[in-house]
Amino acid sequence: MKCALAIAGENALPSAFVVFRGFSESMRKASALGYDGVELALKTPDEIERKELGSLLKQNNLSVSCISTGQVYASLGYAFTDTDAVRRKELYSMFTSFVDIAADYGQQVNIGRVRGALGEKSQQEGDELFIDMASKICSYAEPKGVTLVLEPVNRYEIDYINSVDQGVQLLKKASIPNLKLMPDVFHMNIEDVDIAKGLKDNIDDINYIHLADSNRLAPGDGHINFEEIFDALKETNYSKWCSVEILPYPNPDVAAERAIKYLRNFM
Repeated sequence: MKCALAIAGENALPSAFVVFRGFSESMRKASALGYDGVELALKTPDEIERKELGSLLKQNNLSVSCISTGQVYASLGYAFTDTDAVRRKELYSMFTSFVDIAADYGQQVNIGRVRGALGEKSQQEGDELFIDMASKICSYAEPKGVTLVLEPVNRYEIDYINSVDQGVQLLKKASIPNLKLMPDVFHMNIEDVDIAKGLKDNIDDINYIHLADSNRLAPGDGHINFEEIFDALKETNYSKWCSVEILPYPNPDVAAERAIKYLRNFM
């Protein structure tokens, strides 16, 4: 099992759930703390130049675990469930560019809040809009060896696909081979009855896991039972990426160090 730290560029939104900002310094710090990789929270595909990224990863002996896309929704307002044809075309173009980056670095692109809200739409309409977009992007991604990972997000942040069970149901409905699940234990703590059981029961659909405690702080700073979670993951022989996505409290350096020190007890 490998552990990454979510990082972003210097101009990331204040609301972005990352500890460090500024790619060069973030990677240096993540490596020094003992992380295996970094999750890149990108606003746009051109936010970091491909050659620069490769050089920084090599210098710091890191890998990219995933390209995450929360800022595409939060900052630019794009969504898989949008009905506007022009914006859907723009979103497709943006995501295929993310896929091109992931083809060389990480092989995974996250779909979090960018899947969009239902609002006045029916569940059926939302599903159809989501599956239409996901199918097209996944078709582009499949020959490049890239998987899209759908992250259930709690009801207080969005009104569509809140629980792991809902995520699995949508995956089954979509039936897209390179569309998988990305549970976040912070969201599961709100929406799912049993975090460890939810992960264990759905492990075949899970390709990536976000780690944060119940208060979105470093694991160990809240009330989530991480020992139970990792016992379940070990039972299933899960050997893929986990990524720390937390608030930088009390400050970025302390938060990142506290997280990896605590997680080493279980990983």
